[in-house]
Amino acid sequence: MHTRLAVGVIATLVISNVVVSADQERPRFEVPAKESAEADELANQLTRLSRRVDPNEAELLADFAYATVARLRKEYRMFGTPIFNNFLVYHGWRKRGYCYQWTEDLLLALDTLKLKTLELHWADTYRDTYRENNCLVVTAKGQPFENGMILECWRHFGHLRWNLVPSDEDPYYENAKWAENVRAGAAAKTLGPENRHVVFQTQVEKTGNSSE
Repeated sequence: MHTRLAVGVIATLVISNVVVSADQERPRFEVPAKESAEADELANQLTRLSRRVDPNEAELLADFAYATVARLRKEYRMFGTPIFNNFLVYHGWRKRGYCYQWTEDLLLALDTLKLKTLELHWADTYRDTYRENNCLVVTAKGQPFENGMILECWRHFGHLRWNLVPSDEDPYYENAKWAENVRAGAAAKTLGPENRHVVFQTQVEKTGNSSE
């Protein structure tokens, strides 16, 4: 009897520890109520990228993306239009808000999810020109970049918008090298303004990054 009781107590403690550990690993966030329906639809669309995509993971990514962008919107203190906000950042009246900064912060946040069935890609269009824009592209694991889903927020003034790569008005291309630079810089805690030459009223000119 005592043996059974001891085994039961131990089993309960083990299960409790597993539950607590799982809860601790889950990121704490809140999706804005007015964007919850959009997050649900994004999750559905991500699930449709491939039968290999875990619906629970797609839901987690969608919810966390919306929550992260909402948080960044407050931190960046967006004002005026995207171009005017660039003007504020350029003159030091805002710390962040260029499109590459949106993309960096969103990429690093979503990386913490340790995705298994989805992959994150850095994308840009009109690279090294005044029209350059950066965003993330989400694909099913092993899926071609061209079949992925764009996650972009600079153009929409800090509000997440998404669409498939082929349907976008601009031609986006993967820039795996820059994603590697961002992740390495974050890991080394050396990523900062000194690593960038900012082009006024545009996004960035990626110094030391050859076109691919």
